[in-house]
Amino acid sequence: MPNEIPPPRESGFTKSTSLPLYWAKYGPPGAPQLLMLHGGPGAHHDYMLPQMLELAHDYELVFYDQRGGGRSKYDGPEAITWRTQVLDLALVAQELVPGAPSILGYSWGGLLAMLYAIAANGGGDPPLPAGSLAPRRLVLMSPAPVTREFREDFEVELAERQAGGAVEQLRAQVVATGLRDRDPASYRQRLFEISVAGYFADPARARELTPFRVTGRVQKSVWDSLDDYDIRDGLKHVRCPVLIVHGREDPIPLESSRLAASIMPHARLEVLDGSGHVPYVEAAEALFAALRRFLTQTDPATIGS
Repeated sequence: MPNEIPPPRESGFTKSTSLPLYWAKYGPPGAPQLLMLHGGPGAHHDYMLPQMLELAHDYELVFYDQRGGGRSKYDGPEAITWRTQVLDLALVAQELVPGAPSILGYSWGGLLAMLYAIAANGGGDPPLPAGSLAPRRLVLMSPAPVTREFREDFEVELAERQAGGAVEQLRAQVVATGLRDRDPASYRQRLFEISVAGYFADPARARELTPFRVTGRVQKSVWDSLDDYDIRDGLKHVRCPVLIVHGREDPIPLESSRLAASIMPHARLEVLDGSGHVPYVEAAEALFAALRRFLTQTDPATIGS
């Protein structure tokens, strides 16, 4: 079972966005800030916890639930699109992270970070609010694919894994335990683990991931809005330092991250052996060592900027 998540040091709702978005801060006030973007779309921030709080020893981590997920509930008639999420990100950064933001984006949050960086570096789509600043640096952890073609490859791979023998064995074990009638809460937890098992190099490690829910209509509307997307040209204009971390056994094609790292002028890629899509569970030691190296090397005090 996942470890308990401690309460945030501070939390609230944004005032600058058209929909109040829930935010939570961990780590010492006054420390360098990292704006943390969860995956999904349509999920919420706390499934990155408690593991990502390893960084809260030295950084103030600023999480928020993106529009339509978690505590940032949305019932309006207009569809949530990728542009909606980029504009929200711009306003959240201005309100909660003064100055050029350092952004850590996980999964879909990695793609969202890239879309924001492209727009903030003159991409023009969507036009950002006045005062929006390009990122100081980016960490892209298991980022979502940079083209629709790579996303289709991911969907095929994940479906094959979920139908594979290792996951089928987990399903059979759940049935054999009789948990459905004997312990409904444990049964729901095991069903969640099975639903995400294909993301892991070792499906059994899914039990260490904090359960989360995805708002399906938000997920669909965002991906539909991206259509046949391809952000490769835009990535040429992202000139801040970038670290991409990708598990070797991630169902998202490693080639997508290799390509992104080759396009952005100041990007580098670290591949984590023995890890799938959730390196903060499966490869925590190597992950946090890589993150700390990058953050230390790109700290303004270190580089003299």
